[in-house]
This record gives sequence, C-alpha cells and structure tokens, in this order.
Amino acid sequence: QVQLVESGGGLVQPGGSLRLSCAASGIIFSWYVMGWYRQAPGKERELVASITTGGSATFAGSVKGRFTISRDNAKNTVSLQMNILKPEDTAVYYCNAALQGATSVSYWGQGTQVTVSS
Repeated sequence: QVQLVESGGGLVQPGGSLRLSCAASGIIFSWYVMGWYRQAPGKERELVASITTGGSATFAGSVKGRFTISRDNAKNTVSLQMNILKPEDTAVYYCNAALQGATSVSYWGQGTQVTVSS
C-alpha cells in the first residue's frame, strides 16, 4: 500500500527553525511531484512548496526566502526546511505525492503539527 509519513513537527519560537521530513513507500517515488501543504484552523489547505521529479522547486509567496524543499530519490524522502518561522506559519503540515503528468493520481500523509509561539 501507499504510505506517506511525516515527521519533525513541534513547537518552536518565532525566528526559529524546523525541518519536516516525509518518507514515501508503495510508489515509484521518482515519478512523483512532491509537495508540502499546510492547513491552519479555519483556513483552507494551501500549497507551501513543491518539487518536481527533476528537482525544480516552487514556493508560496508567504514562505519564499525562508523555506526550502529537497528530495532524495534514493531514500524516497522529501524534506521541508523552515527558517525564520512566524506565528502565521502555525498549521498542520501535510506531505503530498502527485504523479507528474497525471496529477489526479495523488496521495496524502496524515500531517504533522507545527506551532510557532513564544
């Protein structure tokens, strides 16, 4: 079966850093666009960052310059490095895998909570 398992969430102070990781199994990982989404209470889920099979990355404007995304196809993992965290980054962060060229084929992880508070 397909599994996406996130890890690395937690409580951090504003200005701090956190690294999220997502381990995928049950898919040919290198065929998938990997993405990180987040959802805060009362808000819709939004795309934070994505990375294509070829390593091209995109970011939401709100995180550009603060977050980076990377993937390791040998380990079937994707990571989100979050720096200079702000309270508005507080959300549940979800890992997503979408088949490049046929993105209706997609999978979600269970999510990991990130809380930015002093």
